[in-house]
Order: sequence, then C-alpha cells, then structure tokens
Amino acid sequence: MDIFPAIDLLDSKAVRLTKGKKDSAKVYGAALDFAKFFEDCGARWIHIVDLDGAFNGSPRNLEVIESIANHTTLHIQVGGGIRDEDSIKRYLAIGVHRVILGSVALQNPQWSKDMSLKYPIAISIDSIDGMVATHGWVNVSSMEAVDFAKSFRGTDVRAIICTDISRDGLLSGMNFDLAGQIRESSGIYTIVSGGFSGIDDINNARLRNDIDAIIVGKAFYEGKIDFKTIRF
Repeated sequence: MDIFPAIDLLDSKAVRLTKGKKDSAKVYGAALDFAKFFEDCGARWIHIVDLDGAFNGSPRNLEVIESIANHTTLHIQVGGGIRDEDSIKRYLAIGVHRVILGSVALQNPQWSKDMSLKYPIAISIDSIDGMVATHGWVNVSSMEAVDFAKSFRGTDVRAIICTDISRDGLLSGMNFDLAGQIRESSGIYTIVSGGFSGIDDINNARLRNDIDAIIVGKAFYEGKIDFKTIRF
C-alpha cells in the first residue's frame, strides 16, 4: 500500500479545508518546504490539489507546483480545475507525473477516457452520502460513486481517488468500505482520501486487499502522525 502526503494550495500556500469549504482554510506554510520534508521522510509520491483552480475552473498555482517538481524527486499527482487538454499538457510540461480529472470527468466521461489514452490520468470521485459531488464539492449530482467508478472499468485510467467529503478534514477515520466497493467495481488502482486519523488507518488499510493507497493531509499538519516513523 502506498502513502501519499497531501498539499492543498490556496493563494500559493499549503492549507487545509474542512469538508471542502473555502472559508474554513487554515494556512500551514510554504508548500515547497513541506514537499522537501515529505521527500526526506521517504515519500515517493505527493498529492497536490490546486484549490484556487478547483474553485475557479482553471489551474492557478503552476509556479508553486513547478518549484516542487524542480527541487524534489517526488512523483507529483495534481488536480483542481483541470478541464481541458491544454491544462493537462501544461502540467506534464512542468514535471507533473499524473493529472487528476474531477468535475470534467462527470460532465464529459468520454473525453476523460480519451485523455487517458494519451496522458497519465487519474479520476477523482468525491462523494457525499455515496453521490458524486463536483466543482469544489459545491454541486451534488444524481450519480452514485460506485456506478461512476464502474464506468471507467477497462479504460487506461491509471488511478481513481475516492474522497468521502463528510469525513474530509475531520480526522474521523477513512471510508475504506466505499473505497473497496469502488476498487471492486472499477478494477482500477484506488487511492482513499478523507478522514485519515492516524496510524490505525494505515494499519487497517494494510490488512485489506482492496486498498491500494491512502492520502494523508490534515492529520500530518495537526501532528497526529509522524512521517519519520512510518514506512512509505
């Protein structure tokens, strides 16, 4: 199982939101400093969300992300407001390794599948009560997360990132059951996000055979987990 430290970017700073609400942002500091620390701890990947991009519909923090690509050896997956091919190309050109499609994947699933034939693409499935939410978690659709994941079965999509919004930022434990259902229905490498609470979540995930990776965000920034003591 892989562990992805997370950096959420708002106004070029590393922040965390609670349940995706912009006015809940807590600023932690410089993104590059955190990325270098994650690298020193043994992380191989980093998960970056451009919150400005998610709220505005196009990438906003390219310079910060490029600096992480240039000053670390981390593999970077990034999402937030990526809704056209030019944005995908721009990210890959600055050293990003995998690009995450969220809202656009629900609006135009065939285009997203087509992009996965050409580029390293992950699909973000964010859900509330099992239903897919989009546009910075503002809009809740009538599509069930598990059914949406199943629609990508057999495609070239590299990963699915599933977030239970009701748990995000609350340190309440991850929704492994939903992630397991998404993994089973899609057959795609599945990364769980939302609600990581501490070492017990890592241990529990490693006991399962349907969890490929987890994302650790707020728990790190709030001192609930020491990355120097875990195996990436």
